[in-house]
Amino acid sequence: MLAEISSHALFGLEGRILSIEADLRRGIPGIDIVGLPDSAVRESKERVRVAIKNSGFIFPAQRIVVNLAPAGIKKVGASFDLPIAIAILAASGQIDINNGKKIMVLGELNLSGYVQPINGVLSAVGSGLESNISMFLVPYKNLLEAVSFKKGNILGISSLKEAVNILKDIDNSIKSNRYINIAIPGKNNICEQYGDLSDIKGHRVLKRALEIAAAGRHNLFLFGPPGSGKTMAAKRLPTIFPPVGRKESIEITKIYSMAGLLSLGSGLITQRPFRMPHHSASHEGLIGGGKHSRPGEVTLAHKGILFLDEAPEFRQNLLQGLREPIENRKVTIVRAEKNILYPASFQLIITSNPCPCGNLGRDERVCYCSTREIQAYWKRLGGALLDRIDIRVPVKPVSIEKMVGEKGETSEQVRERVTTVIEIQAVRFKDLSFNWNAHIPPGLMERFCNLNKECALILAKATQKLSLSSRACHSIIKVARTIADLDGSESILKVHILEAVQHRRYGEDDVFWSYG
Repeated sequence: MLAEISSHALFGLEGRILSIEADLRRGIPGIDIVGLPDSAVRESKERVRVAIKNSGFIFPAQRIVVNLAPAGIKKVGASFDLPIAIAILAASGQIDINNGKKIMVLGELNLSGYVQPINGVLSAVGSGLESNISMFLVPYKNLLEAVSFKKGNILGISSLKEAVNILKDIDNSIKSNRYINIAIPGKNNICEQYGDLSDIKGHRVLKRALEIAAAGRHNLFLFGPPGSGKTMAAKRLPTIFPPVGRKESIEITKIYSMAGLLSLGSGLITQRPFRMPHHSASHEGLIGGGKHSRPGEVTLAHKGILFLDEAPEFRQNLLQGLREPIENRKVTIVRAEKNILYPASFQLIITSNPCPCGNLGRDERVCYCSTREIQAYWKRLGGALLDRIDIRVPVKPVSIEKMVGEKGETSEQVRERVTTVIEIQAVRFKDLSFNWNAHIPPGLMERFCNLNKECALILAKATQKLSLSSRACHSIIKVARTIADLDGSESILKVHILEAVQHRRYGEDDVFWSYG
């Protein structure tokens, strides 16, 4: 007897729908699993055998062939245990799954027959809904994640026995709230996690740069001596972003679910990611790849922030590997048997000391680094990467008087202005493939960032004086567009261009270390 049920295999962000087929025939008792299974899938036959017996069912004393179709996709992980067990029970006549409903089953089994949580449930449910699958059996600990689409009949299960009971009486199981009601965890205050912008004393230009960067999603570079507040400022940037929308939230949650970083029992992620990898990160860890083509930090930072603290300490090939994700907002992992595309639309924030010893720019310290050493230190970043950073801010230690002075604006106050500008951009770029000023392509610059003669003349003079590249010119115009939005101006004015040039000038004609 042949039985078939649907499941899902992770393949990039979305994955593929699988058909799990089980066939029983006369022969020496045993199980053969075909369809490019990896070692974890091949080992599932022993877990399934014991789980079926320990759940009170009869394991067929026949020759069993389990096919995972399509056969051309490599199957990885233990998430096929439960669908394989149900297919075998259906093929042996112990349950009936031929009820006219398309059902997807996901879950790992332990030897006692209990269902363990798995990765990628949100992607699986999304793919299933697009394929007209209306019913899903998922591990109970993944239920809140699975119901995020608010579509389909999604039932959380804890054991193989419970899954069988549901399949025996599907209609009543769907009506039972016992399988659907689950507590939703409360939202955390983001300022409790990252601090508040008012914690930053002084640094008027720095806080202005943070606001502009958040409003237009511009890449940001902070450089200055140790203890000047670079890292502290970067960590406050997430606090002035509004919560993500539902569509973005689903995208982010899919990535974290697939990577196994979604907390058990949690639903949609409502905050933008803030990723801060260590400088010892590998290429696979930062960009993605490896044996199983896993997403890297650039993908985990999708729709959020990638923060590289002390960027010159990262290997140079890693820093240069960021150029393509910054430009294309995606990462393609190329392998002999497949190409996997991961999203990587992140905002890059990097910090650095001004010199190897860190004393350049400090009034009370002396820097003993030679010009050659300082130039070699900055060369680690590379001109190609720096050219893609819109805003560069020198950060110097503040005086004691300012450190004990009154607090400035809070994150909530700044967030209100940033939210207003984000809403303006949402209307401006409606029906386009981007939502932020920083992502305006060259072909649409005149449409959205038209300059009058005075502004064009100022930009031309700055281009000549600072030896700006064409990308740098576009960068200044896009930053000026964001500044104009913050001022509530429909047109880019002289004052906006001048401020944008000031945020860009370091690293062009004059070198970074000359600020000290």
